[in-house]
Amino acid sequence: MTPARPGPLLWGLLVFLGIIWGASFPAAAIALKGFGPVTVAALRITLAALVLVTLAFVLGHGLPERHSPTGRRIWLHCLGMAIFTNALPFSLLNWGQLHVTSGFAGITMAMVPLAILPMAHFLVPGEAMHARKIAGFGVGFAGTVILIGPAALLSSGADLELLARLACFAAAMCYAIGSIVTRRAPQVSQISFAAAALLLAALIMLPTAMMIEGFPGRPTAIPLLALGYLGLVPTALAALILVHIIKQAGPSFLSLVNYQVPVWAALMGVAFLGEALPLRIIGALALILAGLAISQARGWPLRS
Repeated sequence: MTPARPGPLLWGLLVFLGIIWGASFPAAAIALKGFGPVTVAALRITLAALVLVTLAFVLGHGLPERHSPTGRRIWLHCLGMAIFTNALPFSLLNWGQLHVTSGFAGITMAMVPLAILPMAHFLVPGEAMHARKIAGFGVGFAGTVILIGPAALLSSGADLELLARLACFAAAMCYAIGSIVTRRAPQVSQISFAAAALLLAALIMLPTAMMIEGFPGRPTAIPLLALGYLGLVPTALAALILVHIIKQAGPSFLSLVNYQVPVWAALMGVAFLGEALPLRIIGALALILAGLAISQARGWPLRS
């Protein structure tokens, strides 16, 4: 099925997703003060899985059936989403944020749309890579780099910085792969699909966290609250929105959310932390909006 042209509802969901994901980076930093990075990933995924699996059954959807060839294929795609959209990138980013700046992590997340372009071209009908889309994504990426600032790319000299940077890049590639896997899944209830994917991710991450970091100690209230936010909003709720957007408009459109996240993170820093509003945000925001407009414009002559 060829992705539909995004309407106001899908654009609104994309902006909302950018807001809640923008808040997930500071929330993860707070949660990491009380838990190890793999434990944070495991607990946020498990909380989200409990919520969505319960909701799926309460609403009468349940989990996807497993006994037909199509059902088994659906579960295989759920496993792909579990690994590449949840388990791996959450763990890699949590560990990477211990050794790199949040600005660098933000820049690597802005690379997700560029990584999706060639994958979607070959694997998703209606997602051909052409000059207009490449130009739009490139302009948006430039705006993100300007917003965060080139200083984020400079080395801090930390011992594990290079490995942590590679972990952030790997997380970006995981998100790109997970979007393609989700888009190519057979038709099924979206809440069932999201619930099954998070359930599989929890089954992967809980024993992994126990083996690597052991049973968590007793954290203080603030890391627990941050963990609760991570599980309920940018994981459980975001999974439903993510699946809906990918199914309706395709992975390339969803990937545009990665240009918004640093913008919302900067604005939240001003609103809640009293940080100064960087002057470059105006020019950066103009570039990001221009990139969004170019990539989604119809009928432009910039086609290869």
